[in-house]
Amino acid sequence: MRMPPPAFVVDAMLGRLARWLRVLGWDTVYDPALSDRAHVELAAADDRVLLTRDRHLLRELRPARAIEIRSDVPLEQLRQLVETLELEPPAELFTRCLVCNTPLVDVPPTAYATLVPPASRGLPGPVRQCPTCERVYWPGSHARRMRRALATALPEWIGRAD
Repeated sequence: MRMPPPAFVVDAMLGRLARWLRVLGWDTVYDPALSDRAHVELAAADDRVLLTRDRHLLRELRPARAIEIRSDVPLEQLRQLVETLELEPPAELFTRCLVCNTPLVDVPPTAYATLVPPASRGLPGPVRQCPTCERVYWPGSHARRMRRALATALPEWIGRAD
């Protein structure tokens, strides 16, 4: 039985990791304006795993569920997290807004013309939009580059995720 992935709170040092977690569809709160204490309190209140590189935060505030991220490289950080939590590949990529973390909604094909650049309208795959910030996502070259980067960082996931 597939376990639901944990939800995360990511501190200010790990913004690029937060983006990769959202690419994978994992609920990830990232607000660099939050204090260390606010990060810990939010993680506890929402039953989230706190991800940080801040040893002082871990030592002084002792969050209940936290992982110290060791690398400076975002895809190595992601690999560490996947291995530490034994996370399974998601069923699908690009289901959350990379900016605000809101689950995306499918755009009907009749609306593509007003939302997607002309050169990208014929690409296979879903077009999605964030209902909160209205950012639009489609399977263009940026998404392909991100998929290749994930395949390099997590080769055992090739063919298992979208």
